[in-house]
Amino acid sequence: MKLRALIVDDEPLAQNIIEQYAAKLPDLEIAGKCNDAICAHKFIEQNEIDLIFLDINMPKLSGIAFLKTLKNPPIVIFTTAYSEYALEGFELNAIDYLKKPFSFDRFCKAYFKADELIRLKRGNRREDSKNAVPDFLFVKTNRRMVKIKFTDILFIEGLGDYIKFHLKNSRIITNLTMKKVHDLLPGKDFYRIHKSFIISLDKIDSLEGNMTIINGIKIPIGNSYRQEFIKIMKNYFANS
Repeated sequence: MKLRALIVDDEPLAQNIIEQYAAKLPDLEIAGKCNDAICAHKFIEQNEIDLIFLDINMPKLSGIAFLKTLKNPPIVIFTTAYSEYALEGFELNAIDYLKKPFSFDRFCKAYFKADELIRLKRGNRREDSKNAVPDFLFVKTNRRMVKIKFTDILFIEGLGDYIKFHLKNSRIITNLTMKKVHDLLPGKDFYRIHKSFIISLDKIDSLEGNMTIINGIKIPIGNSYRQEFIKIMKNYFANS
């Protein structure tokens, strides 16, 4: 996948040089050009950008001041004729600093540093996506697959070979075992308190003897589950 770059420079000649250099690199695409920071800010809001070639000395707003306004800026390579800005540029986490006029070789060195970092970040995002825990599941009911968000579940009731999801605004019955659905639920949010009931811990309204109350419904706590359940619930007792 190509890296998408934005050129921000008020000098047409400088823009053209970067475009010419970029054209020689097959994995680099110039997605846009801006003459000032105001244009660049709008462009970044409306487009996905991986890299900015950013001039420092520009009218209206300097490149450094502009970069400070961005909450999650793309990777930046500063381009400027003034070397005194280099230190401040690096303090803003710019990947490199190109002093005009710069050669194609020097341009490539900066680009390859940016390319390595960007692709590393992309790889990390893909890995995070793979490892992300879903916040929902799909169950089959009435010949269709229905999405159930975990946050909508009040409790789950076992009915022999079927289970019933008691949700905020509905009930859904599906052919599933209690063990199977328990394995699919996030353990920190749900707890089995009876052979026939799994509850959402944050939906509990009150505890009364051997009962939990959720949405006005009394749900029994099984003898074999009670000790472990009370141990967990004590973490939430303010005056235990």
